[in-house]
This record gives sequence, structure tokens and C-alpha cells, in this order.
Amino acid sequence: MLLAAVLLLTGCSTGGTGDLPGGQEDEGATDVPDAGATTAGLPALEVETVLDGLDHPWDVAVAPDGTLLLDERGGGLTAVLPDGTARELDADLSDLFADGETGLMGLVLSPAFADDRRFYTCQGVEEDGGAEIQVVAWTVDEEWTAATRVADPLVGDIPVNESSGRHGGCRVRFDPTGALLVGTGDNAVGSNPQDLGTLAGKVLRVDPATGGPAPGNPFAGDADPVTRLVLSYGHRNVQGIAVQPGTGAVYTAEQGSDRDDEVNLSVPGGNYGWDPDGAGGRYDESVPMTDPAIPGAIAAVWSSGVPTIATSGAEFLSGPQWGGYDGVLLVGVQKDTGVLALRVDDGRLVEQFRVPELEDTYGRVRTPVLGSDGALYLTTDNGEGDDRVLRVTPIG
Repeated sequence: MLLAAVLLLTGCSTGGTGDLPGGQEDEGATDVPDAGATTAGLPALEVETVLDGLDHPWDVAVAPDGTLLLDERGGGLTAVLPDGTARELDADLSDLFADGETGLMGLVLSPAFADDRRFYTCQGVEEDGGAEIQVVAWTVDEEWTAATRVADPLVGDIPVNESSGRHGGCRVRFDPTGALLVGTGDNAVGSNPQDLGTLAGKVLRVDPATGGPAPGNPFAGDADPVTRLVLSYGHRNVQGIAVQPGTGAVYTAEQGSDRDDEVNLSVPGGNYGWDPDGAGGRYDESVPMTDPAIPGAIAAVWSSGVPTIATSGAEFLSGPQWGGYDGVLLVGVQKDTGVLALRVDDGRLVEQFRVPELEDTYGRVRTPVLGSDGALYLTTDNGEGDDRVLRVTPIG
């Protein structure tokens, strides 16, 4: 299926199923209706493979010197140098907890990377006979041969589903103030999203130097040190975080159950309405992602409706070279495979369409990232060594 149509805003998009019970995301594809508009005015895109033979690459970052740093969910950090040389970094991942959807996940470079050579990962960790999710700070040498943990985890005690790894999150990105944002999953535990005493089902806002709450956090005065880290709550499984150029607004993307994948405008202290705490502690996924019964629940900017498409990472395109794509929010799609493009304005959805060159061509897309060179980089998430990092540039 090649979809070149723009879907003008009519309320919801449609697609396929997100992640199924047990955390297994359906790999089928579902047609998206054509609303009759066209992608006229958008530049054609060139798609190149930077590196292939990968297994579930989760995130990628582009260093100031043009080197790509990427991780794989099952473990491993790889640098792709500007000349195309791929180099696996020596890094201690002996305590990695990798099961189901959890493993080595989000990765982001320090805003001062050129000076401090620091980057951050969000990963499952085996600890004290069990497991948890941690945000870990690393440094990498100038030759891109080895990564070294800075010290103790920056953030620990993020819960994980030890039996399946389901809904482990975990995206990390910096906001315009220099605070580190951490998107976490609810571990498929119904009480977690609405419980401010747990880090699961939240967006956290952390001081990257101390691991404590960043200045200005909405619950900074709370008696519970866990709650002080929380920026927003009521989330199911935050997979994408993107900062809008020019406004500094933060948008998040998360997967729904069999309904309502969402893109949300981040509001400090906001409750995004996911409350699957069923009778007897049952994880009730029949409830809407934004439950209207929750007072003040914040409605999504975009929602898939029924069924879902399994949204993942998110990134804004920026720069005159992108023509009609300039300012568009891109979201990786893992069910109806490809990339969703959303044009948003002050928390309002203006239009939505799919990127035609990426539609059902490279499989499941985990992460889009805009590089320092102005190119777009994508990681695919097909598994079994069939994954790659793609470089996308406008033609002309």
C-alpha cells in the first residue's frame, strides 16, 4: 500500500492495533482511508540505508561531528562514524534486563556533548534479585571506542514488569530549559498511571546533574521524593517526546490498547486520563485512554480512535530544506507501518498525512530523529537482524 493522500482534520485517524495483550505488538497492516486530498507541495524524499543487520535498534542520536550513536534493545551501543565506519562500543551492559518490550531503550546526547562527551540511556537493569528501569549517564571517548558509566544511576526505581517487560517505556529527551524528560510505561499495572507515588505511567522531569527534580516541577513541594520528579501522569506507555521548534512546547506520543493511540501537548501537573485499575486489581484495557470520568483529564491533540496504529517515537522536522514538511511532527508507526505526519499549532491538530516514501516500505518504524546535519534518521523495529538505520533527505 502506498498512501500519498493527506488526511485533512476530521477528528481521528484510523489504522491497526497497537500492542496486544501480553505485550506482543501485531505486525499486520490496516489500510488508512483516503480523504481525497493530495501531498502536492511536499518535496520528494530520498531514503538511504546507513546501517543494516541490526536487531531492534531503539534510539539514535547524532553528535556534533556527524557520528551516529545508536542502541539495540537486546543490548549493545554502536557508533557510525562520518566516513560510514560502524564501531561497536565497549560498554558494560552485563546487568541489562531485556525481556519483551523492555531492554536498552531511550538514548539522548547531553546538550553540552561537545564538551562533556556525556549521553543518557533508559534501560532495564537486574538488581537485588529483581529488576527495575534506570536512567544511566555515560561518557564516550573521543575515538568512539568505549562508553563508561558516570556513577550510580541518575534515576532508579522506575518499576518494570518482571514477568514480561510489558510497557517499560522509555524515551529520554531534553526540554528547552535543559531538564531531562523521561517517558515511562505503566508496566500493565492498573493502579500505576493515577498513582503519584510511583514513577510508572508518567513523564518525569529530572535535573541531569543530580537526578533530582528539575527546578519548576509541578509537585516540587510534595513530601514524597518520587512525586517531586513527576511532570505529568495518567499515561499508558509514553514512546515519543518531541520539542516544537520556536515555541518550546513538548508533545508526547503513546500507544493505546485496542483504541486511542495519542499525541498529547505536555502540561505540567496534567492528568492524561488513563485509569485501567479494574475490579480486583484487574488491568482493564477496555477503558478509553482519556477517561472522561476523571475530572480535568486532558484531551489528546491527536487520537487514532479505533483501531490503533501503534505510535512510537516522535520528532519535529525543522529547516527551509524541508519545504512543506517544515514544522511537521513525525511519529513512528509500528502496526500500519510507516511514519505519520501531524501539523499542530498551539495544541491544535491542523492536518495529518502519511509520508509516502516510507509507507509500508521498511516495516515498523521505532524512532525518527532530526540530525545536526539537517537530515532525518529513522530506526526500524522488525527484529531478527532485519533492522536498519535510515537517512532521509529532501530532494532538490
